[in-house]
Formats: sequence, C-alpha cells, structure tokens
Amino acid sequence: MLIGELARRTGSTARALRHYEQAGLIDSERAANGYREYGEPAVVRVRNIRALVAAGLTLEDLRPLLGCLDGDVMSRPPSERVLGIARERLAVLERRIAAQTDARDRLVAALAAAGRGPGQGTGSGLENGPENGQRNSQRNSQRSGPGRRTDG
Repeated sequence: MLIGELARRTGSTARALRHYEQAGLIDSERAANGYREYGEPAVVRVRNIRALVAAGLTLEDLRPLLGCLDGDVMSRPPSERVLGIARERLAVLERRIAAQTDARDRLVAALAAAGRGPGQGTGSGLENGPENGQRNSQRNSQRSGPGRRTDG
C-alpha cells in the first residue's frame, strides 16, 4: 500500500509516517517509480506506535520495543522491559513538570512583587494594542487626583 493509504488507515499523516521510517520504527520498499510501499503489518505497527506515543512514550523509547510493535500491544500485559521504559519516561515527565511549576511560581511571585497579579495587565497603556496606547495614557492622566497614580 502507498503512504497515503497507510496514513488513512492508521489516522496518521504521511509526514508522521516518514518520520517513523526515519526513526527506524517502520520499513517500506521502494516501487519502480520511487514511491514508498508498505506491507499490511505496517498498519498494526503504526497504530501501536501512535497509541504508545499518545500514552507518553517517545519514538526513542519505542526503539528497543520493535519486536513487540507488531502485535496487539495495548491488550497484553506489559513486560518488565516496557514497564522500565515507562517508569523512566514518567520520571522525566515528573522532572519537567516540577521545573515548569517552579518557573510558573517564580513568575507569579515576580508579578506579585511588582504589584501586578496574573491577568492584571501590564500597566503600560498598551493592553488593547499599540494604537490605543496613547489614548489609554491620556485617559490615565485624566484620572489623576488625590490618591491616584499618574505615572501609568
């Protein structure tokens, strides 16, 4: 089958299939016209690749599992090898989440220290776009009076 048919049957894209092939996860033969031709087993393999990637694994994680990708991967109990790879990936994700949470917390603290909580605008007068900046500055200066900031 040609790449377009494989993409259609697996819910993938031709670009993703070429990427899987470049990563060494699927194989194709070349027809006389240079087109890629895939065998029927590629349908099962691509569906398994997509399911495992959707579960959080990377293509690199899948390389050691090539021999397992041709059967019904999602219905069988995972092997110790698969569990080990999944645990390693989970640890990586947990570290990334922790780093992103720390970054978010630092940003929230910086905004709070500046007196601008999340979603309170920049105070630059440009919240509605640069074309409104001068009008917002003029409005802010018209609002000056006792207890009101006039510095924008």
